[in-house]
Amino acid sequence: MTRSLFRILLAGLAVSSLSVASHAYEKAGASLSGSYLAGRTAAKLRDNDLASGFLGNALKADQGNPILTEKVFLLELSEGNMPAAEAYAAEVLKFNSQQRMARIVLGLKDFRARRYAAARQNFEESAYTPIGELTSWLLIAWSHAGENDFAGAMKALDQLNVNESFVNFKTFHAGLIADHLGNAMRADASYRKAYEDAGNSLRIVQAYGNFLERNGRAVEAQKIYRDYLEADENPLILAALEQSLSNKKPQPFTPSASAGAAEALFSLATSMTDDQSIDVALLYARLGMQLSNDRAVFETLLGDTYSDMRRYEKAVAAYERVPVASPLRSNAEIEISVGLQRLGRKDEAITRLKSLIAREPRNFDAIVTLGNVYRANNEFADAAKVYDDAIAVIETPLPGHWRVHYYDGIAHERLKQWDVAEQRFRRALELSPNEASVLNYLGYSMIEKKINLPEAMDMVKKAVELKPNDGYIIDSLGWAYFQLGDYEEAVTHIERAVELLPADPIIAEHLGDAYWRVGRKLEARFQWQHALDNKPEPPDVKRIEDKLKNGLSDELPVTPAQTGTGNTNG
Repeated sequence: MTRSLFRILLAGLAVSSLSVASHAYEKAGASLSGSYLAGRTAAKLRDNDLASGFLGNALKADQGNPILTEKVFLLELSEGNMPAAEAYAAEVLKFNSQQRMARIVLGLKDFRARRYAAARQNFEESAYTPIGELTSWLLIAWSHAGENDFAGAMKALDQLNVNESFVNFKTFHAGLIADHLGNAMRADASYRKAYEDAGNSLRIVQAYGNFLERNGRAVEAQKIYRDYLEADENPLILAALEQSLSNKKPQPFTPSASAGAAEALFSLATSMTDDQSIDVALLYARLGMQLSNDRAVFETLLGDTYSDMRRYEKAVAAYERVPVASPLRSNAEIEISVGLQRLGRKDEAITRLKSLIAREPRNFDAIVTLGNVYRANNEFADAAKVYDDAIAVIETPLPGHWRVHYYDGIAHERLKQWDVAEQRFRRALELSPNEASVLNYLGYSMIEKKINLPEAMDMVKKAVELKPNDGYIIDSLGWAYFQLGDYEEAVTHIERAVELLPADPIIAEHLGDAYWRVGRKLEARFQWQHALDNKPEPPDVKRIEDKLKNGLSDELPVTPAQTGTGNTNG
């Protein structure tokens, strides 16, 4: 369900958007311009509730302003204030009849009231971008389903044939609609095709398994559940399998047209994970919540979306609302702990995780996350012990378990327990041989220790082949050549790393070191100054300042990568 249960946790507090926006407000004066500036600042920081307040004040002072009206509409929608969003949507359409999200909001208002023809009119007006087409035709199809019009629904889905990337959405929702309308033969064919094309999709597995169980084919359902669980022990699939084994017949996956429309919005929101589309994902999550009775799934989606937006206070609040009785509640507790850690509330995170583990001593994800919290705070002895505990609860090793061995290896390596660390890294590669992060870490560590050098270089080179645009891994290869005294080759790779990560101070320092060794001393000092300008960690500042003043001695310099704390990323 969640986008990741194995997040690399970062300590430290985010800059308060309230203080930044309030400063902008005070600087501009408590006025229309002050409210607008503060609102815009808060919106850039994605503090949407604060932005809505400031921009709402600005709109009161400049009623009817089209730009402010549209901004406030989107902010109210992002906060889930649906009555206000619907009112603003109507205002937006007075000056921009093609505003896509306003059309969707008002279309869904009609949809909930079962005014399906009016809903379709709004949806059709919003179908003028790829995401608009996909959204609109899925919702139009479900509006026909709401009228028991199977042919109309299938005709709407056929509109998705214009874009090859829409095929999986079309096939899956064809199965859902056929299932909802009682066309078992068509549902079976569509579900089977969706499963063949995307059998690793959680929702496809849930829906297809649900259909099979309701149609007297529980054994087939249990097989697809077990197949899925071999790769991902998802709590929803575990719950479905347990229920199936107890001979309890499930309720339909989409019991209503509204639930189907909510599933369409859920499908779309979960596909939007990059920084360019995450704001739309939030809007779709909010819209889906208005249609679905599956509170646990949508609160989890909301929490995941806020986490991706780095709005950890909001994420924690969403996860807190996941019902206690839901199979997703334990996952919510884990994600709450992740959010607390990211907010700098380490002790609360640890307490929460320990409480969960006390209740569920074999909860692998909870144990690993506790280890991650310790590791993120440089408490490597505690991290290593917890990771060892996590490994001990594994009954059947799966490829995905490589991560815990990798994390455990990092903890033991930081404790200077190399023999144990190497065993853990190699076990991670046995489980999943092409993990660039493990190859990079193990290979570089062996180069540092001057052991198994041919194998070590092959590992780092393979890591670069697997992730040719990962600046940290490329830097590791360059720094490996530096360690081996091949400075010209080091320059070639570290220059590439700097191109990919120009703001990283340690990579800039590495390039300065390499330049110095090949006699390009002016460029070396420039890179060291660049490293200082990019605000390195306090322990690194003195070392870089000494290089700027004195250059390099004849001995190789000791830098973070050489001590295992630099770009051998964990």
